[in-house]
Parts: sequence; C-alpha cells; structure tokens
Amino acid sequence: MSIRFTAKARRGTVALTVAAGLALGVAGCGGGSDDGKKPEASASTSKSSGPQPGTQEGQSEAPLAELKGSDGLLLQITSAERDAGGFVTVNGTLKNDGAKTIVVPAALSGNETEIVRNGRSLGGATLVDSKGRKRYYVLRDTDGRPLTTTGFSTLKAGESLSVFMQFPSPPTSTSEVTFQLPNFAAATIQISG
Repeated sequence: MSIRFTAKARRGTVALTVAAGLALGVAGCGGGSDDGKKPEASASTSKSSGPQPGTQEGQSEAPLAELKGSDGLLLQITSAERDAGGFVTVNGTLKNDGAKTIVVPAALSGNETEIVRNGRSLGGATLVDSKGRKRYYVLRDTDGRPLTTTGFSTLKAGESLSVFMQFPSPPTSTSEVTFQLPNFAAATIQISG
C-alpha cells in the first residue's frame, strides 16, 4: 500500500513541476499590459517597429516573414527563437492593414475542440519541418489553453497587436521551417538559437 502511495505522490509531484514550468514559460512569453502600448507606437510609423523586436529578442528591423491574410490582415513574424527547454517561440505583429474595423476570423484558432473552447487565439498555427516530415502544433498548458496570444476579437483600421505562439522544438539540425496559419499564405522562416 505504501509503495502505491509513494508512486502516486511522485507522479503528482512530477505533474505539479511540469505545470509550474509551463506557467513560467507562458508568463515569460505572454504579453503584459504594456503590449497594448507597443502596437500603437508601431502603427503610427512603420519604420519604428524596429525597436520593438529589438527589445524583445534582439532581432533586426526587417521581419523574418510577412504573411497576408483575409480582409486586410497582415502578420509580420519578427523572431523564431529556440530555447534550452525544447520550445520554439514565434513572435510577431498582427495588423489590420485595411480601411475598416474587422472581426478577426475564428479560423485562426484552428478547429480542435479543446482550443476553440478557450476563445479566440492563434491556436491554428503550425510549423512544418519538411525534411523531418513533421508538423508541430501550438503547445497547450495542462488545462488545454493554447500557449499563444488569446482574447482578441476585432482590430480597428491600422491597429496592430503583438502576438506570440509557442511550439515544440524541431531537432536542432532543423533551422528552416514553414509557418502556417489558417486564412494566411504560408512562409518559410529561420529558427535561431
């Protein structure tokens, strides 16, 4: 009886440790209250978007990729960083490049029930490693919430939003992947780190 209890206690401790690690990862990658200020600055002048990625990840002014979506949506990917924990975090800016306020399509969340249940997100994003013939989906926490920007529904004309998505890391030998998001053109991006 005590052996079973010890095994269950160990599993519980491991589960708690994993949950705490994921929570720290989300906190480190998530947007804080100052994220709302950064998009306004980058919306006023397109060239001023350089300092924002520079402060986040030390990247240059030019985005890794620029993807066009429906209704004037534009996604600029500013970085794709591999970390020691086995994750790849993709950062970028989602912008309404159109002339009127738009409702962000629900399709960006993907069609998995667990992700859709948690509201609007970029949970439909994937990274494709064509050499390794593998597709990597946005990670989820222990409650099934996607490790990506959530809680947005509309963007006014010219408004932009800093976004992130976290994926399992492809092998370190893989540095080039295809980024895909529903309703957007696909783009090849370089993973650094």
